[in-house]
Amino acid sequence: MTRNEEIILLTILKLKSNAYGVSIRKQIYKDMGDRWSFASIYQPLDNLVRKNYVRRIKGNPTARRGGKSKFYYEVTPDGIQNLLKIKKAHEQVWAGILEISLENGK
Repeated sequence: MTRNEEIILLTILKLKSNAYGVSIRKQIYKDMGDRWSFASIYQPLDNLVRKNYVRRIKGNPTARRGGKSKFYYEVTPDGIQNLLKIKKAHEQVWAGILEISLENGK
């Protein structure tokens, strides 16, 4: 899984039932201060759906969207398991790194 896919998965979990393209992009900006392009959101989302880490759910069409439906995203059990493996790997890699090493660059 790429770092962008990991960030998107975590963002979907954070947004719960309100995770769709625009809300995911806004939350990533809020959390990281980075403005991701829509391509930076939708390509990893497509990959996550193919890997069965995310489920894509078609919402109801609305007049505001010109009769088009919004697609929502939900993390699957496989996606959660993969996130837990990544979290454990991060913890193991970071174990033993002293804060002072980071601050002083040594």
